[in-house]
Amino acid sequence: MINPHPGLPELQYVKPATLQEASKFLADNAGVAKPYSGGTDSFVRLRDGVLKLDYLVDIKGLEGTKELSFDPQKGLTIGAAVTMNQVASHPDVLKHYPNLAEAAASVASYQLRNRATIVGNICNASPAGDTIGTCMLLDGVLKVHGVDGVREVPLNSFFLAPGRTVLKPGDVVIAVHLPVPPKGLVGTYKKLGRNRIGDLSIVGVAVLGYPTNESASGYRFRIALASVAPVPFESFKAEGVLSGKKITSELIDEAAVATMDSVTPIDDVRGSARYRKQMVKNLTREALTEVWTKLSK
Repeated sequence: MINPHPGLPELQYVKPATLQEASKFLADNAGVAKPYSGGTDSFVRLRDGVLKLDYLVDIKGLEGTKELSFDPQKGLTIGAAVTMNQVASHPDVLKHYPNLAEAAASVASYQLRNRATIVGNICNASPAGDTIGTCMLLDGVLKVHGVDGVREVPLNSFFLAPGRTVLKPGDVVIAVHLPVPPKGLVGTYKKLGRNRIGDLSIVGVAVLGYPTNESASGYRFRIALASVAPVPFESFKAEGVLSGKKITSELIDEAAVATMDSVTPIDDVRGSARYRKQMVKNLTREALTEVWTKLSK
């Protein structure tokens, strides 16, 4: 129930010194404690009474959370405290992962992106998360510290339902790691919102493509969708359409229809299910056409 008298409730601020301390405190206070970094979602939900906590656990400054680095052999590491604007403007991201920079720059407003983080966007597990699809297509893996130590969780098995993930009590996501992208990769993110700036997505479509000898078409395309299903997901059905034939505008149209057929959107204040299905087809066609135009030059 929405708080009839909005305002932040009284709660305790906890600043652990180590990951071990953070995990233990969160595990000991499961259900009433939550880690945060940017807090752009948590504070709004606390204010509105949607989220009820006794403790907010600040993980900024813990080992690995502020890392933003690229290794030509290993790929890109984005710590949990790294903001959207830091990612969107980083030279290595712009050079090697421009589609991620584009997705990060689409989130909310410039001011909010100075606080909001990529890892927070992922852990929030919203179906409308703007950076999630791109990170999934780039084979992102989360580095998670829990009461039993550190483990890795692939993004493609991270989401269970809206707002729910495989994280357990005591878990702290330290960073997301993206491997070195395939040679020749081209990608984009298309977002439809009620406003051009500052709105959640009605539909989000992430597309990437690259040359490969493993496909009959000579290229591989990957497509991830946001705000059209309970969780962000990759449309393997649409990708299959593009894998076995020469790429043409007609084949792109067929793949766009396949994405429309693979979604299960809902009606809400931002758009009807019918509208979302039509728009996911249109945005997929637009994104695929853009990627293919660049690849085929």
